[in-house]
Amino acid sequence: MKYYFPLLCCGFALATFQSCTQSEKSTTLTNTPEKLIDPANMDTTVKPGDDFFHYASGVWLKNNPVPAKETRWGSFNQLRDFNAKAVKSILEEVSSTKDVKSGSAEQRVGDFFTSAMDSTKIDAVAEEPIKEDLARINGIKDLNGVIKEIAFQRTAGIGSPLYNFQVGQDRKNTTANIAQFGQGGLTLPDRDYYLVNNTRNRDVKQAYETYVQQLFSLAGTDDAETVKKFEQLWDLETALAKVQWSREDMRDPYRTYNKLTLADLKKTAPAFNWEETYSTLKIEGADSVIINNPSFFKEASKLLTSKSIEEWKTYLQWNLLKTAAPYLSAPFANADFAFTQALTGQKEMTPRWQRSFEVIDRSIGDLLGQLYVAKYFKPEAKKRMVELVKNLSETYEERIKTLDWMSETTKKKAIEKLNAFTPKIGYPDKWKTYDGLEIKKDDYFGNIRRARIWSYNDMVDRLGKPVDRTRWGMTPPTVNAYYNPANNEIAFPAGILQFPFFDFSADDAINYGGIGAVIGHEMTHGFDDQGRQYAADGNLKDWWTKEDADSFKKLANKVVEQYNGYTVLDTLHVKGKLTLGENLADLGGLAMAYAAFKKTPQGQSDEKIDGFTPDQRFFLSWAQVWRMNTTPETAAQLILVDPHAPATARTIGPLVNMDAWYKAFDVKEGDKLYKPESERIRVW
Repeated sequence: MKYYFPLLCCGFALATFQSCTQSEKSTTLTNTPEKLIDPANMDTTVKPGDDFFHYASGVWLKNNPVPAKETRWGSFNQLRDFNAKAVKSILEEVSSTKDVKSGSAEQRVGDFFTSAMDSTKIDAVAEEPIKEDLARINGIKDLNGVIKEIAFQRTAGIGSPLYNFQVGQDRKNTTANIAQFGQGGLTLPDRDYYLVNNTRNRDVKQAYETYVQQLFSLAGTDDAETVKKFEQLWDLETALAKVQWSREDMRDPYRTYNKLTLADLKKTAPAFNWEETYSTLKIEGADSVIINNPSFFKEASKLLTSKSIEEWKTYLQWNLLKTAAPYLSAPFANADFAFTQALTGQKEMTPRWQRSFEVIDRSIGDLLGQLYVAKYFKPEAKKRMVELVKNLSETYEERIKTLDWMSETTKKKAIEKLNAFTPKIGYPDKWKTYDGLEIKKDDYFGNIRRARIWSYNDMVDRLGKPVDRTRWGMTPPTVNAYYNPANNEIAFPAGILQFPFFDFSADDAINYGGIGAVIGHEMTHGFDDQGRQYAADGNLKDWWTKEDADSFKKLANKVVEQYNGYTVLDTLHVKGKLTLGENLADLGGLAMAYAAFKKTPQGQSDEKIDGFTPDQRFFLSWAQVWRMNTTPETAAQLILVDPHAPATARTIGPLVNMDAWYKAFDVKEGDKLYKPESERIRVW
């Protein structure tokens, strides 16, 4: 379980990359505008106390509609787009260089990119890359064949039908890796698409039916049979949706921790051939596994015997088709995108080069990451981040000591956990080398498939071995950050260490309102409603007194109520429980960043820059991070599936609880966002 900063991870072979090399090679990425806070982006006709989101960014929002190739457009997306174009120059360079060293990162990344951009070859082979798989599935004769294929697809880079599987840290013994099974099996983003009957979901179902029929038709199924196959899929996936727990329920780390032996599994889900499943998944010798939702597996076991072999074959063929479609010929990719359009409102397919970059980053991200860091990441940025993390940590400790709702006993434990945080900045100290992974210039689909198989084998190879805490959950170009409670670590990839989050030459108000709030956000995840249940050593273990836990829950419930009051598309309410962890992290992170900012010379001055006081620049820096336009379709989907609140709520939610914001913008009683001082929530 990891917590990620924005809207929205991988094993290691050793290769050392020294920062002294990059200082000689690094190139400055120019992403900073002339004015860090530009009044031209603001709508000053709006009172900041009525609508700070539009006050801070109204003109920018008006002038920056969602591009046709996107579903959202804001600071995150701009920086991701900027980073993608920077990586594009690397990809084009290494793919066109003739004297590149065989086996080097440049050669392997370049060959992958060449294969990805060869649309003529991809179209010519059409569905050929999956014919053997379709034939194998079609040849299944019995239930044992179904069960074996379900597991095999996971190991063969095809996908994860029916359930999810991974090898990861044991939450109650974080020095050990353990096999873990989770509920799954759906195509649509959330169980509500199957269970809630409304206009939006009926439209999605229609688009899904078209999608299924198109892909099966492209694979050679006649029209009448494609209709039947959709009906089989819908019935089966609806049955799976009915026995899934909600996303809110899945946030409970204790409820989702169920350690079972092989004998326990046989009793819980007897229809599964668990010995065969273990063998196929390559987890022989495991004395126990963790199941997140035992009732799901109990009911899935019943479905294995109540649904016909033909229905399961349809389901398994579909899992292959939908997983492969984006990387096959144009007819497959176009059908896949048409379904994406219905779900998200995206108007145009993302350019091939950008899709290729994303695939390469997911497949061999450490090879691409080395090239990115060598060219674009400056050591001084890492040094400055170390200082900021130290400042935020010291401030956090000070604030914990002054909490009026927490006892000294629990404060001591909280500070112990805070001081045990491991920060990761920029890129890994050691890189994966992907030994044994074959990459060919003329085999795009094969490259993807082999990379997935390599990744699976690398993951399952961790079983029975000590946990490698140096591993990263994100690649260096990623515009994001995360907290991992099992490692008690906070991580900030190189990709996010640019404007508007961070700029080495910017004033402190900008950096503390941007990356400072990100750092504080990730730290606070260690103390949100989920993270607080993990101890300093990363283990799931209660270190709270009952009285302090009750006090925390009362404050957290107030945050739930606050965010329940925010809406999207006028009628869809933010899910306060689903987004609680992120909202607590925003609230604590911004408060922590502000307190740390006030220790700086600028934070203690009244000197204006571009007409704004230091405090105003701090809060405007926060707001411009969250300026964002979103398609209605994507906004509706994210309300169901995203543990982050929408950008409007993320901008405003923490501010209305901060006295300093009221003072900075003269927000008074009668303003729409005004909240009486007695009702302002301070957790951390």
